Amino acid sequence: MAGGLLNQYWVLSLLYVLLMVETVSGARSPATGAYISPQFPASGVNLIPVVDCREVCGLNASDRCGFIRTNPDCRSDGGYLDYLEGIFCHFPPSLLPLAITLYAFWLLYLFLILGVTAAKFFCPNLSAISTTLKLSHNVAGVTFLAFGNGAPDIFSAMVAFSDPRTAGLALGALFGAGVLVTTVVAGGIAILRPFTVASRPFLRDIIFYMVAVFLTFTALYRGKVTLAWALGYLGFYVFYVVTVVLCTWIYQWQQRRSLVYSMPATPEMLSDSEEDPVSSHTSSYDYSEEYRLLLDHETTAQILLRALNPLDSRTWRNKSVYWRALKVFKLPVEFLLLLTVPVVDPDKDDGNWKRPLNCLHLVISPLFLVLTLQSGAYGVYEIGGLFPVWAVVVIAGTALAAVTFFATSNSEPPRLHWLFAFLGFLTSALWINAAATEVVNILRSLGVVFRLSNTVLGLTLMAWGNSIGDAFSDFTLARQGYPRMAFSACFGGIIFNILVGVGLGCLLQISRGHAEVKLEPDGLLVWVLAGTLGLSLVCSLVSVPLQCFQLNKVYGCCLLLFYLTFLVVALLTEFGVIHLKSV
Repeated sequence: MAGGLLNQYWVLSLLYVLLMVETVSGARSPATGAYISPQFPASGVNLIPVVDCREVCGLNASDRCGFIRTNPDCRSDGGYLDYLEGIFCHFPPSLLPLAITLYAFWLLYLFLILGVTAAKFFCPNLSAISTTLKLSHNVAGVTFLAFGNGAPDIFSAMVAFSDPRTAGLALGALFGAGVLVTTVVAGGIAILRPFTVASRPFLRDIIFYMVAVFLTFTALYRGKVTLAWALGYLGFYVFYVVTVVLCTWIYQWQQRRSLVYSMPATPEMLSDSEEDPVSSHTSSYDYSEEYRLLLDHETTAQILLRALNPLDSRTWRNKSVYWRALKVFKLPVEFLLLLTVPVVDPDKDDGNWKRPLNCLHLVISPLFLVLTLQSGAYGVYEIGGLFPVWAVVVIAGTALAAVTFFATSNSEPPRLHWLFAFLGFLTSALWINAAATEVVNILRSLGVVFRLSNTVLGLTLMAWGNSIGDAFSDFTLARQGYPRMAFSACFGGIIFNILVGVGLGCLLQISRGHAEVKLEPDGLLVWVLAGTLGLSLVCSLVSVPLQCFQLNKVYGCCLLLFYLTFLVVALLTEFGVIHLKSV
């Protein structure tokens, strides 16, 4: 248990680092505000009444641009692009459909950036960190791996909670993703591969998730989240991690005890188990030696070009047309990620050590960090009014890269190579944070144009975009014959998302000087969403044990029908067809 407490200490330390990075990224100051939106003079802000930004569509076309530029409710507190100003000031009214289409494609590409960054850069570095810290598989699975899989949801929630106007977007996305995963994804797994679910992990996870949903429902009813409430979310997740570790340890102990008494080892079994690893090791050794001889003849320039190439010609020839088309869209962002984010792979003999590229990372990654914090405001800040911060970072990074280059070799990684995993972790986290900020801003802009609430945008577009990658991964696992693993991943991920997403998001807002985080539900729809999620969990808690934990295609179809019914009810509520009668 002492090792488990130490593991939790490391996990909480990394979450604290992320919180500090996000706090610095979201901090506001007069100079920063002037940098992001120089067109808003500070003297005139307080003289303009705050009007709901969605009223812009009711104005004449000639008045819309002025309304967007002068109304405080229409400003974006972060990000690089002002989407509302782009729609109403740079596109004529006749080209509004074109602007919406371009924004929709950009939104899809942002979701693609989130998925690529999390899968190929964020998760591998988290895995390397967990290996470096010697975390057990159980702790790594419910902490680092869950964080890697839920990174888009977590960062989107943190960004959305940083602004009271978009808090509904975060709640809609977290609740909407919960409904989607527990119905569509779980139902799809049961349809693809009927199976018997593990009873104890299922009951444990669904009960914990129900408690998390109840906590959020209570916070909505109270209309606020205090510091104690936010810390309670994080503390409850720590309790969940401890429970998972303890239950797994007890189960393994019982298994070992039963094996000792019931299945004595035989010489035949021992010989079979010894032969396979030797033969596989021998073939792997021969191949790796030949491959190493080829790499030893590569020049530094060739290593750099190969490391920066995101396309494998052999893989390209063997893939389908659909895969190739998607790969073409991924190539630009993958190249930029390879250039800015170091990746450490403990499974490789060299740990993915690429000497020229890793030395280049020592310059580019810190530069990317300072140019990403506060949308670049800290990077262009001039020390003493003379020397910009980004120039200091470049000089220091270049000196460190030169020392590393001349002190290392191409063939052997240095002893401190594991530090690149932490650098890659921070850099990929800021990549995800920057993309999540743009996603939140563009969804809010689409809500203004179509006069939609943040909640309905969260439970549809944002939930779908953040969950589609996990859905395809779980469906692939089910088709490959691992439905129990895919089903377990459904609940483990959303527990992390709602507890850490709400907890860290609200804690971030409170750390900026607010006594509490105000939650203003967007009418009846939020309660419909929360009630639907609670109802789906209760139905699963009752129906699955009644089926003796055997999930078949009928159960999967019922879950899909439940989600479609919920979607229809949610849209009818949003457009006022379903509403509460005024007394």
